[in-house]
Amino acid sequence: MKNYSKITAVILTSLMLATALFGCGNSSDTVSSDTTSGGTASEVSSGTQQAQKKEPKEPVEIVYTCWGSATEKKATEATIAKFEQENSWIKVKTMVIPNANYDTKITTMVAANEPLDISQLESATIAYPLAEQGKLMNLKTIAENSETPLSDFVPEDLFYLDKDTIIGVGNGLEVFNLFYNKDMIQAAGVETPPTDPGKAWTWDRFVETAKKLTVDKNGKNALDPSFDPKKIVQYGISFPKWWGLWGNFIYSNGGDYVTQDGKFGLSQPEAVEALQKLADLINVHHVAPTPTAEKGLPGTEIALQTKKVAMAIDGQWVHLPIDSAKFNFGSGVLPKMKELKTQAVTGMLSIYANTKNPEASWKLATYLVDPGQDITLYKNGNLMPVTKPWLTEKDKLDQWTTNTTARPDGYVQGIVGMLLNYSVPTPTGTVKNFNKIIDIVNPALDKVWLGQQTAQEAMKAAETKAQPLVQGKRER
Repeated sequence: MKNYSKITAVILTSLMLATALFGCGNSSDTVSSDTTSGGTASEVSSGTQQAQKKEPKEPVEIVYTCWGSATEKKATEATIAKFEQENSWIKVKTMVIPNANYDTKITTMVAANEPLDISQLESATIAYPLAEQGKLMNLKTIAENSETPLSDFVPEDLFYLDKDTIIGVGNGLEVFNLFYNKDMIQAAGVETPPTDPGKAWTWDRFVETAKKLTVDKNGKNALDPSFDPKKIVQYGISFPKWWGLWGNFIYSNGGDYVTQDGKFGLSQPEAVEALQKLADLINVHHVAPTPTAEKGLPGTEIALQTKKVAMAIDGQWVHLPIDSAKFNFGSGVLPKMKELKTQAVTGMLSIYANTKNPEASWKLATYLVDPGQDITLYKNGNLMPVTKPWLTEKDKLDQWTTNTTARPDGYVQGIVGMLLNYSVPTPTGTVKNFNKIIDIVNPALDKVWLGQQTAQEAMKAAETKAQPLVQGKRER
């Protein structure tokens, strides 16, 4: 999710810390590592609250796997070392595995019955296949009487196999929002995007604003009859083309990836209309860059800073690089089609069903997602907490949302409010076979963004291949 361009030293340092809190992050600079902190492995009870409070505890060793780069590996080890100091009865064997080989390595280890306790997993590609084989623990078993019960987590942060089984918790919950360059908004004399979800722009109002902010080389905006769409020097809006972005508007328009009666949802009228409205930003209204023009633009933060783009729809995590770019920015809620919605996307932490140390594994999982261990990556704009106390209790909210330029005015009402009141769980955790379905959808949508096909034509063609893969949705 974090595809930043021209990362500054400040951002790189922050991402090292973010990796530590996530467990590990994705990166192309990958290395394989197997580091053992030492200690004696032995069984502990998965048992009762009394057993969990019993001191001293028998020493145990747990195996934790994640993906990451050499830089991220160093940050991860620092976090694990701190965890071990605070929990002297637990030793962690950390395995940092190259991202490209991660699923294959984990699958091989599981098949060989090698010791594994807790892992960072991508939900669609590996977590659910393992869960369907009975390889992942139902976290309700271990979390029920722990210091951090599952009820503390935002519902969208929990991954359900079925309504009675939770196989993972998210390790970096994120939503989507509308970023903008305040100076450009002011210069154009347009209204600032709202931070109150109750005042979210309608789609028509959003398009109208984007037209006023799109300018050609002669200084004409997209509302002017003499505007030249072939010579645009400033775009009103930009947006990435992956499902995390356009999925927000599928839901906003009343659509879904899969219908309740088991049909391929993206060829249904509500979804087709939403996809077409996004494509029209490019090919009809000329307020967003074409795929070809997009290749010549920098990342979101630089595009806004250099005034190539006035507004951008992107993930909440972009607050970090935008703040580091040092310009006058703001962020507000997404525009809506029929009703305001945002997808909550995240990776996940899961515990294996055959672990001998569920208590220690759960303790590590909750440590990795606890802002109280290190507030840095929450305060500097990268992360949002995944537990409700850090999102709703003023004393905790203030620790990561006040006295920081990374959290602009209205952030709590807008972005936190979006998460708590207008978000839906990531489809990777709710739509069965999501990964295979989206692999068919993505190349079909490429033709839509290029203006070569309508959304209806493209999704109808995709339906032929996608429908046999539809297996319905998971109960929550």
